[in-house]
Amino acid sequence: MTHRQRRLGAGRSVLTLLAALGTLAGAALVGAAPAGAAQGWTRLATGVQYEEFDIDAAAGVTHAHVIGVDLSDPGVRLELLYPGAVAARATVSRLATAQGALAGVNGDFFNISETQHPGVEATGASVGPAIAQGRALKAAVPKGQRFGPALPSGTSTKDVFGVGTDGLARLDDLALDGSVRTPEGQLSLGGLNQYALPAGSVGAFTSDWGSASRVRSTCGTDTDRAAPCTTDTYEVTVRAGKVVSTADAPGSGPIAAGTTVLVGREAGAQRLRKLSVGAAVTVRHQLVAAAAKLPYRFALGGYPVLDDGLPLPGLDDTASAVRTAVGVADGGRRLYLLALDGAPGYRSGLTIAEVADTMRTLGSVDAFSLDGGGSTTMAARMPGTSSVTALNHPSGGAERPVPNGIGVFSTG
Repeated sequence: MTHRQRRLGAGRSVLTLLAALGTLAGAALVGAAPAGAAQGWTRLATGVQYEEFDIDAAAGVTHAHVIGVDLSDPGVRLELLYPGAVAARATVSRLATAQGALAGVNGDFFNISETQHPGVEATGASVGPAIAQGRALKAAVPKGQRFGPALPSGTSTKDVFGVGTDGLARLDDLALDGSVRTPEGQLSLGGLNQYALPAGSVGAFTSDWGSASRVRSTCGTDTDRAAPCTTDTYEVTVRAGKVVSTADAPGSGPIAAGTTVLVGREAGAQRLRKLSVGAAVTVRHQLVAAAAKLPYRFALGGYPVLDDGLPLPGLDDTASAVRTAVGVADGGRRLYLLALDGAPGYRSGLTIAEVADTMRTLGSVDAFSLDGGGSTTMAARMPGTSSVTALNHPSGGAERPVPNGIGVFSTG
């Protein structure tokens, strides 16, 4: 890796830093960087460029890697990188290679460990909603069940970064709208392919979940991730609109296409116990956007740090760490993917407040924080190479397997 030893102060003015970095507006993505930009942007493909630089941050110098993406280019698109199942993980470079992406960064926070529930499998599933190629893969876990740093005020696990069918990127939130219709009446669906279900609810698991155990979905509470697993559980398997089997505890193993496994806890389990084999059951679910009028082609979770050009109130300005983020500019036509370097000399990283400032400095109007620390990875196929490799140094010494990420695809 060649580090351009350009040093930028996180607190410098937006105009000063934009002059140093160059902008991606208009044709800048395919042109040379402006004067004063040192070595400037490296073209990865038409509409996609890469840059790296130092930042003088509160905790010390950190090194940033940035990919600029021009979504107005018809040959450029974003897709969800994921290993084919919600409850599975793979490295960013492997995901990008498998799906044919030019570049990518890691995505949402996830169920990384279960030290508080001995004997319970950590599923590896992400916290927030996820949509791949227009299909809803999962919904958000309760706020108290999330992994990751404390959320900024006014945000939730339902917050997403995504790209709509109009090809524009935006920040939004996606809520689950679902129901289970039974001979005993209709009940609301509390979850879709989630590692944690709301207390007293019923959640649906489909073939998109994978083969991981579903026991974790009945552990913890809406406010306490470490709370014990409930023993008041029930599971019902539905195929072709009929109950085909029941069980007292959540199971594991792959779920066949066209089959839905309903897992109930507490009051939800009591409702499911009324169902017998052969009963008619209809399960319906969709993710509903709060802002977008068009469906999403791709979306994943995290949390916003910049809204309409302004940092969210109360962003943490004390805890520095290696971070990953995505910024939106030019009405959703331009993106900036940011991944900090985890090499020992740069590992101090940025605070969340500094991430917001950096993304605004790059030109973002809205910005979204993704998983960081050992998960932070930016990978790409650099000019003159045939494989996708990590561009930053992951802080754990090697790429960490993650549940999803943002993939950049280009035909140019």
